[in-house]
Amino acid sequence: MIRRLKYNEIDFKKYTDCLVKSEQRKYSASKNFLDITTNKQWDILVHNDYEAVMPVPFILKKGIKVVHNPLICQQLGIFSDKDDKKINEKFLHFLQKNYLVRAYHFNETNNFDSKLKTKKNFLLYPDEYAKVFAKYSPKRKRKLRLDDEVIENSELKELNYKEAEVFIKNNVIGLDKEDDAETLLKTLEMFHSSKHLKFLAFYYHHEITNMIAIYTDYDTIALLGTFNDKKYIKMAGASTLIDHVIKENIENYIFDFEGGNLPSIEEFFRGFRAVQTNYAVIENSKKTLIKNFAQFVMRGKFS
Repeated sequence: MIRRLKYNEIDFKKYTDCLVKSEQRKYSASKNFLDITTNKQWDILVHNDYEAVMPVPFILKKGIKVVHNPLICQQLGIFSDKDDKKINEKFLHFLQKNYLVRAYHFNETNNFDSKLKTKKNFLLYPDEYAKVFAKYSPKRKRKLRLDDEVIENSELKELNYKEAEVFIKNNVIGLDKEDDAETLLKTLEMFHSSKHLKFLAFYYHHEITNMIAIYTDYDTIALLGTFNDKKYIKMAGASTLIDHVIKENIENYIFDFEGGNLPSIEEFFRGFRAVQTNYAVIENSKKTLIKNFAQFVMRGKFS
């Protein structure tokens, strides 16, 4: 049996235990991650006594819950001891029957009989760094061979939040509106305060040219953001930063590139010879959402 629990009804110990033991384990489903990215606006769907769980983030539109994956939360989905298509289908049906869904992303381990749209992600799995590096593409290896002048006048440094904030504000791209930029900064600040997030910068002649934001939890290091000064885009500072993090951590952690649907980004990630994974998504247009809302009203969902 699947039931819905509001935030204040969740047994977080049982929820966390289910995540930790799950085949699909993802840092982004943790209470800390979801509390910050959703401002504690999330329910869960539960199968029996927390045998399987599914976090459901939402935004409120005129008091109505609309399911929407929060900013920089790539994957959620169903978490259980062993992934089960039949159970997953029950969760999927319950979600679609009881919520208005704008966008929901499952994880790459979730399998379904239903035909769902998929998106790409790229992962590097734990191994010796020398073996990982040996698989890099020839182009990526060339990019990492910095000129002597660059080597002599550059360094990698960890930044505090205030230092990172200035660089992000001046170089963030790809966000649709100003509110998204503010949400991103607030989220990164809270992650940094929680000790899960670090900012690593590439300096050239004492000036920041590139910066990455990396989130560490469970067995994963996730690339939550890459920020570049366009003047130095050809210097390969971003590649150098990512390679440094991989070198320091890949023996013990999965490196999650957190994306890959744009051709230019996909090409960049493939240069590290990361493994492509696909995860199922539900995405509805505003027009479809309005149509679904009308059907909900007719069925008495919002009466």
